[in-house]
Amino acid sequence: MPHKIGFVVVSSSGHEDGFSARELMIHAPTVSGWRSPRFCQFPQEIVLQMVERCRVRKLQLLAHQYMIASKVEFYVSESLPEYFVPYQAERFRRLGYVSLCDNEKTGCKARELKSVYVDAVGQFLKLIFHENHVNKYNIYNQVALVAVNIIGDPVEFGDEGNLSSREKLIDHYLGHSSEDPALEGTCTGKSDYISPLDDLAFDMYQDPEVAQIIRKLDERKREAVQKERYDYAKKLKQAIADLQKVGERLGRFEVEKRCAVEREDYDLAKEKKLQMERFRSRVYEQLQRHSLVDTEPMRRASDLPLHLLAHSTSPRHPQPVPSLPQEESAPESRFAEPCLQDKPPAHPRGPSQHSAVDLSPPAADPHLKTHLPSVPYDERPLPASRKQPAAAALEAEKSDTDTGEAPRGGAAGEPEPLTEKALREAGPAMDVLGESLVAGAYSRTWSYREDALLALYKRLTETPAGVPKEELKSTLRASVFLVRRALRDIVTPVFQASLKLLKMIITQYIPKHKLSKLETAHCVERTIPVLLTRTGDSSARLRVVASNFIQEMALFKEVKSLQIVPSYLVQPLKANTSNHLAMSQIGLLARLLKDLGTGGSGFSIDNVMKFSVSALEHRVYEVREAAVGVVLDMYKQHRALILEYLPPDDNTTRKNVLYKTIFEGFAKIDGRPTDAEIRAQKKAATEEAEKQKKEEIKALQGQLAALKDTEAEAQGKGAPPEEADSQDTQGGKAAPPPAPEGPDHHYLDNLCIFCGERSEAFTEEGLDLHYWKHCLMLTRCVHCKQVVEISSLTEHLLTECDRKDGFGKCYRCSEAVLKEELPRHMKTKECNPAKAEKLANRCPLCHENFSPGEEAWKAHLMGPAGCTMNLRKTHVLHRAPALPPGKGAAVAKSGTSGSKVGSKIPTPKGLNKSSGRTYTKR
Repeated sequence: MPHKIGFVVVSSSGHEDGFSARELMIHAPTVSGWRSPRFCQFPQEIVLQMVERCRVRKLQLLAHQYMIASKVEFYVSESLPEYFVPYQAERFRRLGYVSLCDNEKTGCKARELKSVYVDAVGQFLKLIFHENHVNKYNIYNQVALVAVNIIGDPVEFGDEGNLSSREKLIDHYLGHSSEDPALEGTCTGKSDYISPLDDLAFDMYQDPEVAQIIRKLDERKREAVQKERYDYAKKLKQAIADLQKVGERLGRFEVEKRCAVEREDYDLAKEKKLQMERFRSRVYEQLQRHSLVDTEPMRRASDLPLHLLAHSTSPRHPQPVPSLPQEESAPESRFAEPCLQDKPPAHPRGPSQHSAVDLSPPAADPHLKTHLPSVPYDERPLPASRKQPAAAALEAEKSDTDTGEAPRGGAAGEPEPLTEKALREAGPAMDVLGESLVAGAYSRTWSYREDALLALYKRLTETPAGVPKEELKSTLRASVFLVRRALRDIVTPVFQASLKLLKMIITQYIPKHKLSKLETAHCVERTIPVLLTRTGDSSARLRVVASNFIQEMALFKEVKSLQIVPSYLVQPLKANTSNHLAMSQIGLLARLLKDLGTGGSGFSIDNVMKFSVSALEHRVYEVREAAVGVVLDMYKQHRALILEYLPPDDNTTRKNVLYKTIFEGFAKIDGRPTDAEIRAQKKAATEEAEKQKKEEIKALQGQLAALKDTEAEAQGKGAPPEEADSQDTQGGKAAPPPAPEGPDHHYLDNLCIFCGERSEAFTEEGLDLHYWKHCLMLTRCVHCKQVVEISSLTEHLLTECDRKDGFGKCYRCSEAVLKEELPRHMKTKECNPAKAEKLANRCPLCHENFSPGEEAWKAHLMGPAGCTMNLRKTHVLHRAPALPPGKGAAVAKSGTSGSKVGSKIPTPKGLNKSSGRTYTKR
């Protein structure tokens, strides 16, 4: 019966740091899988060696959500060439290929599980990955594989053709008929039946410990069916179904705990850990109560040997069933790079006997060729340091940062020997730099760590020029590995020594040996996330040192052209980012923005403004203030382009103090008055207008009194004294007495109150016609056809006109401009800047500034040397006669309709020429 086949990774064409192909040997919800190097050449390949020669029946690939290969080819071989290089593939037989979906429909948020049914015999499987699908998330053109699963049957040499018939013959003599309906759908019903427990989806969503229990219960269920213990089989079936839900839930808890650790939310991580332990214990107690699990002490999944974790067991390879976990044990992840595999027994149905064999590549470190205990989760490097560099947490284990002077173990004056964890982690660096130097870098004594970095500094400086490139690259990458570790050190001398070494590598070592820009990019990308994290350190001194070094590194000519540092600084701030880290990041961005600008530096208007606008919402006041400074600096350089990223400048937006500060800063940069200055100017102008109004009313009242006396004397004895003393009190306003001949003889009836012209034709109808066509102080709005004063035309278009929503105000010239033309109008800066209202008037017709005051308007609009765009000047000598009654225009206050035809103009006592009155044609 086909089952899951264990395998080891023999070789791969390359991988990104932290995403080795050995990750494929582990199936669990939290695995990260394999990733190709950044900007790699295609095709990429991985060679797998199965634990035994077998007939492969099914292959399963779990693709990454956005690092997706367009095509994957499969090759199988009986043996491996002596030197497995890409062009020596004659021993591999091509099985075919599968195409992977580009994942656009899901928005690159789902992973594709591809299953391929094959029939091939061999022990080596080669996967070839072709060029990636292009999407906005895969910026480095990588391909990735989260997991791979192989399902097949073990075979001996010479048994390839007879395997199927032999199994059928055995089933026939054992009485296992495939037609038996009682066995249909079970593992004994068909020779080619594949258990769901061997499917890749099962391991990728199940807690590893629960998955082992499920497999053991499934084995018991099959035995119970064979022995016709159907009640017990039913009980086991229900237990398996319940445990699958439990395993999925525990797997989800494990993923949530890992995410919490990556976000440095350790309270949530601890809560998830305790929640998992309580839930697991409760479930195991129920299983024991129903006698479904053994009662002897169990081994946790993290306590099992590495060879058991490298390939999951199937019903044909039973394993010990775990019982209740220890209360104090925490859920732990499995080691991601096991180097040992167990060869399954030749007789699968016999007792389980495991013998360790070394299937590692020939160049494997000898220290790793022993059984290694699993590494607790808390001692493993966080995946966040690989996946999300900007949010990587500092390793602060006491075992790595203890500043004690006395080393544990080792001879006096020498660093202590490396631990097993350090051996696994620093194995590649030891091969290049030597064990003594690496041991010093890993020492518990800070002076040894500092001495190791200084020794490495001297060694790199003295490297001769004729060394082969490959050796130089290996030394560089091993050195960067140690530098990255030292950058996390809490001891200041060690931290400063790491900065000194990193600077020398970038500015001296790489240029001296003429290494490519890829090596410089590797140095920066591996160290800049840790450096950014140190800018949030609790020590102010370390924060300043780290920030200054990042700024200095970004200006290195070797780093500046790569534009890597700016891309990290414009990453949006997270809600849980510490105050120091947020302040350091935005401060670095502001300083580098002044040094580098936004042209070809990695900074652009788009990414800087998006970062700044998001920082305006940060919970820390100082961060918000710094973001305001960045926005104002950007406005000084780009002006109107910045407004696209901000909300409109209106009263609602200005209720936010930050945006009010920003828009007032824009006004100061443009040389425009701020709101406070405008209010002060309006207040002063209002007071001046009120004072002038009172003076005019007083003068007019004197004139009316003199006129009243003159009319009384002219009437003589023909009029009784009572009529001479009568007054028109309509509206509470004093008016001269009406003459017997009618109102046409009134002092103001023949006078235009706007231009001051007097005419006998200025009856009520005649004045309407004069206002509508001839008055030089008025004009018609081309949009709503209302007659308004020229001095208030701009205010009318912005606040009163029927099409006021289509106009906006230019901050430069203070005039009303159509909104669709406003961006171009502001960008060209061709308009004549307006002066303050107190200093000058602004004509909306000729767009010129002239002296302030009401009389200046008359001189500008009516004088021969005044406004050249006032079209009514050409009609002064060609005025039409007054229209007959009923054909004139009616006066409407503030653009309102409904005034009666022939309504009188108010008396001068209540008149204000600058009130912006409008007149609507009937």
